[in-house]
Amino acid sequence: MLTKKYTNDGAACLVTFALPGAISAERACLVGDFNDWDVQATPMYLEDDGAFTVTIELAPGHEYQFRYLVDGIEWHNDWHADRYTPNPFGSDNSVVVV
Repeated sequence: MLTKKYTNDGAACLVTFALPGAISAERACLVGDFNDWDVQATPMYLEDDGAFTVTIELAPGHEYQFRYLVDGIEWHNDWHADRYTPNPFGSDNSVVVV
């Protein structure tokens, strides 16, 4: 799930990315073109209810592709993403429009 909060001057957007606790994972990372698809750059935080969340600042006026890497082996999309786009691996990437 995604939530967006723009700064008062509109120069940035804080985007919170969340994975539900139903995935039953030990760890999760947010991976996308905003961090050069680095699988360790943006770890997500485990909440008390088992969900994972992380908030990052993104520049408005852009679209960003991303996926979640769960337990270092499973790729997940965000089913509440703004849209999806095919990737070169035969699946889709989630897209957030800021």
